[in-house]
Formats: sequence, C-alpha cells, structure tokens
Amino acid sequence: MRHSLVTSMLLAGALAASGCAKPDGEAEVNRALQDLNVVDDANLNDVMLTVADPNEAVAYFTRAVATAPERLDLRRGLATSLVRAGRAPEAVEAWTLVTASPGATNEDRVEHADALIRANRWDEAEAVLDSIPPTHETYSRYKLEAMIADSNEQWSNADSFYETASGLTTTPASVLNNWGYSKLTRGDYPGAERLFAEAIRHEPSLFTAKNNLMLARGAQRNYDLPVVPMSQTERAQLLHTLALAAIKQSDISIGRSLLREAIDTHPQHFEAAARSLAALEENVAN
Repeated sequence: MRHSLVTSMLLAGALAASGCAKPDGEAEVNRALQDLNVVDDANLNDVMLTVADPNEAVAYFTRAVATAPERLDLRRGLATSLVRAGRAPEAVEAWTLVTASPGATNEDRVEHADALIRANRWDEAEAVLDSIPPTHETYSRYKLEAMIADSNEQWSNADSFYETASGLTTTPASVLNNWGYSKLTRGDYPGAERLFAEAIRHEPSLFTAKNNLMLARGAQRNYDLPVVPMSQTERAQLLHTLALAAIKQSDISIGRSLLREAIDTHPQHFEAAARSLAALEENVAN
C-alpha cells in the first residue's frame, strides 16, 4: 500500500507540473490514478475483512455499498463483516442480496447457509445447501453439511461429512472439535475423547477442545488430567471442569478434591471454583 501511495504522489506531481501537456497525456494520468485507487481500495478491503475491528468493517462496507451499490465485492465484504461482528440476522439479509445477484457463486451460497445457521434458521440453511451442485466440494460446505446432519440426528451422514471436511483443510482442529462434541452428545465418550485429543494435536492452544476433552474423560469416570499443553490457569480451569463432571457422576469426594486442587492451582483467586466448592459443602452438610 505504501508503494501505491508513493506512486500516487509522483503521478499527482507530474500532473501538477504538466500544465501545458496535451489532453491525451492528462487522460492517461487520470486513468493511471484511477487504477491506483482500485488497487488501494482492494488493499483496504482486505484489511477490513481480516484484521480490522468487525464493527468498523461493517461501517466501512456500509458506506462503500451506499457509494457503489452495483459492486458485488463490496456487498460480500459487508455480509462477511456482519458475520464477523456477530450480527447474524443482518448478515442473512446481506447474503440474501448477494446470492440474488447475477454474479453470485456457489461459495456465496455456502456463506449464506453459514449465516442462516448462525441465525438458528436451520431448515433454510439446509435448503440453500441442497441447491448447491454436489460437484462443489469444499471444507466450508461439508462442515455445514455435517452440522445440519447433526441437528437432524443423522449420525452416519454427520460422521461422513465431518470426515470429508477434516480431509479438505490443513487446519482441521475446529471441525474435529465439532465432531467430537457431536460424539459427546450421542454418548460415544471414547470416540469423543479421541477426536478432542486429535484436535488438540493440530492446535495445542484450542482451549475449547481441552475443556471438552475433560467432559469426555469425566463421563467415563476418568478424572486424571491428560498430557496436553496447558498453562497454570488452564490447568486450574480443566480441574474445575473435571470436578463438575465427577460431581455429576455422584463421585462427590473426588469432585471436592478436584475443586480444592483447582483453587490451589490457579495463580489468582478462582471465584468459580470457590463458589462450586462452597455450594457442594453446603449441600453435603444439609
């Protein structure tokens, strides 16, 4: 972007110094400046879609769409930014407009389905995905297909879609975690444990998978912490999760011990664990 800015300044200087230039020369300079503006816009759009604050991106693309409503890339940017900002109902409306445009792609329809799921409109999301040709095989498409199969309790379909999705990406931790949670809700605790552990191997910082792993182990009455990367604070939080799982299984003494260990492990005051221990002690006393 810095190179584009410098080039723009040089061209602007050339334009100012050429007062007696031919009209054709001025037209060429103007065209060059317009081309540079397009490049700068594209760079700014990329920034807004990746590192910018989501709500700032929404405001930026809202203004841009109002200025150039015919540009589908700006409408996509607005729809994507609304999803990033957690504004699912508005994102659905924005993606509906995108997919109704002549230049809409199958990937736009996948993103539309994603927004519908985020807005808890599962039947509509399923209809959108069904409208996409089966030849459109992408990670995003199969991840959503798996989630919809899960919601319909079509377990074999869900497993097939999760497996396909995980093979279509180099970063499968998120979909493996989702697949594990699906197994957890079905009561397949060993299967869930295996998938959570695999997710952590791919992304050691994924705390959600670590916490879910504790739920799967706790459901099997295995209350030992597994060997996974964790900070001291994470260790305390995972002990807390294991404690609650033990209490749910009526293993009260183990739960009490784990809560005390969680409180002692946390580098600061662990309010949630302290409240859980106080409530447990009161219930036992009564």
